[in-house]
Amino acid sequence: MTRPIWSLALATLLLGACGEKPQTAATHKSDGKPWESAKTAYTAAGWTAGDKTAWEQQLRLRSQGQNEYSRAPAKP
Repeated sequence: MTRPIWSLALATLLLGACGEKPQTAATHKSDGKPWESAKTAYTAAGWTAGDKTAWEQQLRLRSQGQNEYSRAPAKP
């Protein structure tokens, strides 16, 4: 009696995988340059949109804030 139940459950699981639709994007958007983004509320102070040198300077400043060697105090 349990064998038909198991075979029915197995058939349901196997056939359930056949109903999945392919996941494709409807539109294609190519990436732009990161320094050409629009100014938002999350834009860092001192950075102007469209200025590559200001963008690179802002990245250097942000990475120096995460550098443990420059943040740690010198040992006496």
